[in-house]
Amino acid sequence: MAQQATPARTARLGRALGPEPTPVSGVVLLLPGGDEVSDRRPAPLLATASMRALGRRLSRAGRPEGLVAHVVHYRYRGWNGGEAHLAQDASWAADEVVRRYGDVPVCLAGVGMGGRAALRAGGHDAVEAVVALAPWLPEGDVAASPEPVKQLAGRHVLIVHGTNDTRTDPELSFRLAARAKKANRAVCRFEVHSDGHGLHHYRDEVQALVEDFVMGVLFGRAFARPVADALAAPPPLGLRMPLAAGFGTSLRR
Repeated sequence: MAQQATPARTARLGRALGPEPTPVSGVVLLLPGGDEVSDRRPAPLLATASMRALGRRLSRAGRPEGLVAHVVHYRYRGWNGGEAHLAQDASWAADEVVRRYGDVPVCLAGVGMGGRAALRAGGHDAVEAVVALAPWLPEGDVAASPEPVKQLAGRHVLIVHGTNDTRTDPELSFRLAARAKKANRAVCRFEVHSDGHGLHHYRDEVQALVEDFVMGVLFGRAFARPVADALAAPPPLGLRMPLAAGFGTSLRR
């Protein structure tokens, strides 16, 4: 009896977070974290919990403009070296947005290894904004090519990193931001002082920052002053911008 072939794994988009507007005029693709190497399937609920919360906030904020948010469900839990599976799935998801919704602006928003995927896949034609929260980035290696940044030209890029992150090195995200800023002025990076990898202590401020950035890029809303200043400031000032307590409330403008 012939052995049945194992079906090929496919990435997929989760259901829209919240009511789907009609028409859709902008999409946020949420990229959960992952592992450096793993051929296992991601654990759906555990891996996507924090990104779903962010997506629900963005959906509420942008529904009047036609914003919808989807979590990207990867084929594999790992990046897996040159395969860059998570980045491949992020690019597939952007293609799927174009197929479903047409020519609408896309934001890739990822955390950890998903942040790396957002940055790597940011060159997709539909992408206008990239958000990387505590992105996992490889250590510098003289024998290997540095993490690419040329694909980010023409995009607005926001990186957020806790200064006490012991899982992903904030200095590596600063170095990447500095390289990207040389070719693209629309790059900013915020530091969350004394916060760790999960950015739990200032979760509300981080979500408010991402909301301000995404609404500004995709729909032309005025940026809050700290975001506008960070985008305009030369390095290193705009790449080591402190995220102040209360952002989104008392420091809205």
